[in-house]
Amino acid sequence: MPFTGFTSNTLYTPVPNPIFGSLLEQMDDLAELKVTLRGLWLLHRKKVSPRTMTLAEFLSDRSLIRGLSVSDRDPAKEIRRGLQLAVRRGTFLVHGEEGSDQVFLLNSEADRRALARLERSDGPVTANVMQTSAEPLLGHTRPNIFALYEDNIGTLSPILAEQLKEAEERYPWNWIREAFEIAAAHNKRSWRYIVGILRRWGAEGKEAGKDEGKDNGKPGRHSPKDQRQKYLEEYERRRGRYTRNHAGS
Repeated sequence: MPFTGFTSNTLYTPVPNPIFGSLLEQMDDLAELKVTLRGLWLLHRKKVSPRTMTLAEFLSDRSLIRGLSVSDRDPAKEIRRGLQLAVRRGTFLVHGEEGSDQVFLLNSEADRRALARLERSDGPVTANVMQTSAEPLLGHTRPNIFALYEDNIGTLSPILAEQLKEAEERYPWNWIREAFEIAAAHNKRSWRYIVGILRRWGAEGKEAGKDEGKDNGKPGRHSPKDQRQKYLEEYERRRGRYTRNHAGS
């Protein structure tokens, strides 16, 4: 059955540029190519940091099973072979002996640090080991900015993915989350609107961002909801969209 084309609601998955360049030139095995592309998609959908995939998850993936069920070959063996080639090439990292505890990571700088921590751990290699580390960066579990965008706005393009990544590196996470909340509450579901809020906070400061949202127990002049409304009104006034009704509320 021929492919009918992409729709306006199609979602996009960020892919490292070398996959389309030097790595693509070197890959001559179909199993490696399919496991690599599917693995990138599966890892992207993980909601914790760092993102990992177990061997069992790869072996039970229906798309890989169907895609590698060719002639008389065993799809499970093809998936294993594709993973071995991807690890040998350096696209994926692996920890543990083959079995239920074996996990795969993308060979990125952050995941190389995560793998080093895994190799220092004495317990079983599970997702919990990776999520309960003492290091705040790797131990902090939260939805990534890509998932936040897809859940609240919609289609994510490759160009926009780069902008989201830059924003995640530049602004505190609680700022990003609150900016999305403001946009959703006022039905302003666009990245341009959200990044405008973040840039203003970055230029003028945001008192709520200093304590990462912690409550010191002291009574405040405004509730968090009031604060978000104030930021929104200031932002809209600067863009020339502040109305008398807003001013009076």
